[in-house]
Amino acid sequence: MEAKPCLYSLTVKNSHVLPPDTNSHGTLFGGKLMAYLDDVAAIAATRHARMPVVTASTDSVDFLAPVKSGHTICLEAFVTWTHHTSMEIFVKAITENLLTGERKVCTTAFMTMVAVNESGKPVEVPSVYPETDQEKWLHEGGPKRAEHRKERRAHSKELAERFGTYFPWDTPLNES
Repeated sequence: MEAKPCLYSLTVKNSHVLPPDTNSHGTLFGGKLMAYLDDVAAIAATRHARMPVVTASTDSVDFLAPVKSGHTICLEAFVTWTHHTSMEIFVKAITENLLTGERKVCTTAFMTMVAVNESGKPVEVPSVYPETDQEKWLHEGGPKRAEHRKERRAHSKELAERFGTYFPWDTPLNES
């Protein structure tokens, strides 16, 4: 497979923030923003792999600035690093007051997507190479972030095993 530059996967999406998208504070629901992040990351990953993709993980999402009703949100995403079947995608979200032109970065996140075949099994993806200083900086940190994800996933699996699927009310009451 031929390696591709980061820029090849660049995806940009703009949306107008309307009242149904906001909470009681008049700002974009966090879950709505996370859905936007997932969508734009999936488009970038699919563009890179030219295969269907699934979300494997989302690194921490920090809400840095509110996104107000009537403003816009612009999301930019591109593949920064790849492993065998997985792709790390950097996503940046910028809010803009269209009337004043004021813009703020409201969120940054790393998403991991895995390319899959028709049976849903992971498939190999092309490697990616950086060209700009910013892309190089992100690319160089990819292996370390991947190792953190691996550790976090192991911890998540441990939590799942310890707590299982039962609900406390599913267990018999102590009749003593």
